Amino acid sequence: MQFKMKFLKPTIYTLGLLSMVFLTSCSSFLEETSQDELIPSSLEDLQSTMYAEAYPYNFSSDMFLNLLTDELVCQGLNNDYYVTQYSNGTAMFQFDKAMFDGDYAIPSDANSWKNYYEKIMGCNVVLDYLPFVSGSESEKNAVKGQAQFLRGFYYLRLAMIYCQLYNAEGVNPEQALGVPLVLTMDVTDDFPVRASLKDTYAQIESDLTESIALLRDNYDAPSAHRVSYLAAEAMLSRMYLYMGRDEDWQKVVDYSTDVLAEKPTLTYLSSFSAAFHNKGIYDLDVSEEPIWVYGVATTANNDYLPTQLQWGSVPPYTVSSELSTLYDANDLRLSSYFYSVNYNGVDYNLRPNKIGMYQSNYGDWGIRNAEVYLNRAEAYARLYKAGGSSDNLANALADLNYLRQTRYATGTYEDVDMNDADALLAFCLEERRRELCLENSLRWFDIKRLSLSVTHTYMDAAGVSSDYTLDSGDPLYALPIPYDAINRNYKLEQNPR
Repeated sequence: MQFKMKFLKPTIYTLGLLSMVFLTSCSSFLEETSQDELIPSSLEDLQSTMYAEAYPYNFSSDMFLNLLTDELVCQGLNNDYYVTQYSNGTAMFQFDKAMFDGDYAIPSDANSWKNYYEKIMGCNVVLDYLPFVSGSESEKNAVKGQAQFLRGFYYLRLAMIYCQLYNAEGVNPEQALGVPLVLTMDVTDDFPVRASLKDTYAQIESDLTESIALLRDNYDAPSAHRVSYLAAEAMLSRMYLYMGRDEDWQKVVDYSTDVLAEKPTLTYLSSFSAAFHNKGIYDLDVSEEPIWVYGVATTANNDYLPTQLQWGSVPPYTVSSELSTLYDANDLRLSSYFYSVNYNGVDYNLRPNKIGMYQSNYGDWGIRNAEVYLNRAEAYARLYKAGGSSDNLANALADLNYLRQTRYATGTYEDVDMNDADALLAFCLEERRRELCLENSLRWFDIKRLSLSVTHTYMDAAGVSSDYTLDSGDPLYALPIPYDAINRNYKLEQNPR
């Protein structure tokens, strides 16, 4: 940072979770001072802190979740060039319940617990010191809205990774384990405990909901790299879809409709598919879809899928044929969303290409309106299944057909039409797989909320294959909390496995 900020001295540091997770990342901008010294003095300083410590710029986390899904297969170790990616992915791909116990090296992007709590600390710093800086009420509310959105978003990621699904069979949200809710920058001698799942989602809902009015009334985001009230509404549509209660489907529809009324346009892949290796669906230069973009390009920084290829040999993990065969001949997503090569007469889809193979100007994480259309279509389909309203059927089909026609070669698309509720819902879910493949860990969250089983065939370095299965409803749906967090907080209860 180019400025130097001084803050009130936090309360006593501990060796618990908070000190381990938070203070390392915040040390660059938290300077201990005497208790009677009150700074920061300007809103500009606090905004700079927010951009550096709360926003997920140059941020990489959760790409390992793709290895838990049915979207990747293991090709073994065909070349020592790939030994790091191969070994990094082994425990995840085998559904090893000890994957985060310290027996394996945990790549930095796989310690989502640490990564997200560091960012939450950045949000809390901004929110705690906002009342003490100079600036108009509107300017402060703009900052508050961004920080609350980001905190709610990070807690939603934590809940979907480390907690059971809110509406899963046999789960009581009032008793099930959520995550520790740390809502202030103050560090105390108390070790944080896990809140209930109900309280965790109540906090997420509160942060995201409150951010909508703050951002709508006070902040005009200069680009999709900053969050807006549309991003908050889109994220709530995702959250309610994941909660999955009967009363949530109309909320998904309502928030999605608010977003799409302001941002309805999808990008026709036919308009630039030939140049897609340089321009992708998250590229703001050519795509109208991103609502919020963050992070780094998946193709530029990945511990599991190689960023550089050793020609003539297949990487250890590639796109599954189960996924690639979902696209028909006129669907441009197969050629646009994956980077493919031919080795010895065999075509391999090697990795996601949503950002463009050689494009590093933008990340490919966040949320885009194609997902919002799919959220709404599924909610309409579930409402149709529950109540039989022809309007819900028509609306679901309209959303699906609009999305699909933008993905097909010009003049080749024919609308889908059906009236069977189960078939409609199944088609919605299959369309999510086609459109949101290997993006934002969304497939893992769908596997979890739909209670799907996944079987992986792992090939060892000697070429011997073994099968590993994640059963429907497996306790591993709530991933183990990394051992370093457990070791530093004796009150932090580990997930059953």
